Amino acid sequence: MPSPELSDTSTQGIRVGATAYYLPDESSPDDHRYVFGYRIVIVNESPRTVTLRNRHWIIIDGTGTTEEVRGEGVIGQQPRLAPGEGFKYTSFCPLRTEWGTMEGEYQFETDTGEFIDAKIGRFYLAKNKRE
Repeated sequence: MPSPELSDTSTQGIRVGATAYYLPDESSPDDHRYVFGYRIVIVNESPRTVTLRNRHWIIIDGTGTTEEVRGEGVIGQQPRLAPGEGFKYTSFCPLRTEWGTMEGEYQFETDTGEFIDAKIGRFYLAKNKRE
């Protein structure tokens, strides 16, 4: 069964797309180190201006081991998005197995102080995704 190439999820008008790719030059399979890059695209399709405050990732490797990662913003930034604006970035995730999954949420704050937990749908990290 092929894994989806893209996760595309919308929560209260905040759309999050994610896709991953294997980084062979950063990986060392003999040492059980598989590194995956991932691209995130966030688009504010809501009528409100929002600021990304926090991230929460759930990372599961091929053995079922789960790791949770929480932190402020993304890649050292807390982007502010007016209606219709977007933000994209790339990052990476090391695993001890050839495949795994990532999912989670971004917490956004509106200009009126409301919080929105925008879902990041599950996407797959797979060394041989296209084989």
